[in-house]
Amino acid sequence: MSSENKESWGSRIGLILAMAGNAVGLGNFLRFPVQALQNGGGAFIIPYLVCFLLMGIPLLWAEWAMGRFGGKHGHHSTPFILDAMDKRRFWKYMGVFGIFTNVAVAAYYCYLESWTMSYVYHSVAGTFAPMSSEQVAAFFDSYVDVKTSTTGLPYEPIIFFVLCILLNTWILSKGLSGGVEKASKIGMPLLLIFGVFLAYKGVTLQAGEHGAQFSGLVGLNFLWTPQFDSLANPQVWLAAAGQIFFTLSVGMGTIQCYASYVRPKDDIALNAMSAGWMNEFVEVVLGSAILIPIAVGYLGIDKVIEMTKSGGLGLGFRTMPYLFQQWGAIVGAMAGVAFFGLLFFAGITSSLAMGTPWMGFLQDEFGWKRERAAWSFGLIVLVLGLPTVIFFQEGVFDEYDYWAGTVSLVVFALAESILFAWVFGMKKGWHEITQGADIEVPTVYRFIIKYITPALLLLVFLGAMFAPASGNWSEAIGLLFSGKGWALSDGAIFAKLFNQDIYRQIEVATDSATKDALHTKLWYVNGSRLLLLAVFVGIAYLVYLAQRKRKLQQA
Repeated sequence: MSSENKESWGSRIGLILAMAGNAVGLGNFLRFPVQALQNGGGAFIIPYLVCFLLMGIPLLWAEWAMGRFGGKHGHHSTPFILDAMDKRRFWKYMGVFGIFTNVAVAAYYCYLESWTMSYVYHSVAGTFAPMSSEQVAAFFDSYVDVKTSTTGLPYEPIIFFVLCILLNTWILSKGLSGGVEKASKIGMPLLLIFGVFLAYKGVTLQAGEHGAQFSGLVGLNFLWTPQFDSLANPQVWLAAAGQIFFTLSVGMGTIQCYASYVRPKDDIALNAMSAGWMNEFVEVVLGSAILIPIAVGYLGIDKVIEMTKSGGLGLGFRTMPYLFQQWGAIVGAMAGVAFFGLLFFAGITSSLAMGTPWMGFLQDEFGWKRERAAWSFGLIVLVLGLPTVIFFQEGVFDEYDYWAGTVSLVVFALAESILFAWVFGMKKGWHEITQGADIEVPTVYRFIIKYITPALLLLVFLGAMFAPASGNWSEAIGLLFSGKGWALSDGAIFAKLFNQDIYRQIEVATDSATKDALHTKLWYVNGSRLLLLAVFVGIAYLVYLAQRKRKLQQA
């Protein structure tokens, strides 16, 4: 079956920037510094780099190789890329994850991305200038509660969400070289410029300057002071593996899709390394030099420790706008635009990548034109994403993030690593990685890709399924062998599946109003899961129709 999909990359630098943009996301600046802080500070970089070398780079090479191999056969989406590698039906439908994950993640990720657009607007408009720290925090709480939002424009979250989707869709409709590549060539350099500016402001912050309690270096030292005893904790290694896994955007199908447009004999080994190390630079160097140093400088270490317990979003959106205003109206506005601007560029270069697998599938299998495929993606993301906007407080956003943005990625990455190394086979797989390579790939990676990487992915998957309530694996294993059972964390897959956290809250609730609210939340949580399942089944049915269409054409 010949495809009408004639997309291609315009330049090597455009491809690398687009791949790096796919990996560089909001988590580089909001999630990584908090993860490092919570898991051993400077010592965290040891398991982090080990996992990058043993899991990150191998997965990048494998996914690039799979994508280019599929592209040779005219496939630009994971169901038929995997089908080209092994004809058993199972793999084609496992490849549905590579389309589903992108559609589902884009639905809530574009909403998160739209927050940054709104905050750039409010930074320019001076909205935060007269506000106290409590008022800035209340602004965010009001913003995400659409039904009672009083942040400015009527239905402002919906307006910016729609604008964000329209911008993404318009860029996607211009194609790879005319849209995605151009956006990456603009967005990635601006992201780096904004990041360097903010990192400079963070590390040069002086105690007593503009009301700061400490210098920025205190925050940087606090972040990177090594706690070497953490290296003996399995939870720290799982956290490092998880951070590498999610920061590189592996297990989504976007890398395979981008790589499928590479010419058959073009290098992928050096391209993958370049995109991967650019992501690491942005995350480790810039990501660690902005949020924590500035926050510690103004709030002190104890306050920051308390705030990071709920992750990086609180610091990013509920706190940073107030801290920037301490630098004066003009510099504060510039800092706000730079910070939320870099978050926006980090977000949009990732969300653009999420649209390409869906578009490639429709163009390949049903002959859709690029523009029609792009706008269909925008429509699906709008419809699927509106519940995350309107019912954010009811937990719909979090459910999408957990099942589509976490569990699906781990499942698909584990499956594709087994397919590449054990089913397709390392002999053919190694040939794909090294063919046309501009660097000499160390032969030790042949062993790593076949044995170490799948084993690490299996550990991440099992860790996600059976995460202990205490967070301490050594302690949990000791309790299990002493006959005291295994208490699951509320974030473990099995616990989430059966709504352990909500039922526990219902049990301890003392008033009927709280119980009723929690029972209502159960409806929204379970409803959002059914909606995601319906999307997955719908995509699987389209894959089935595409396969039937292929058979009819071959008959």
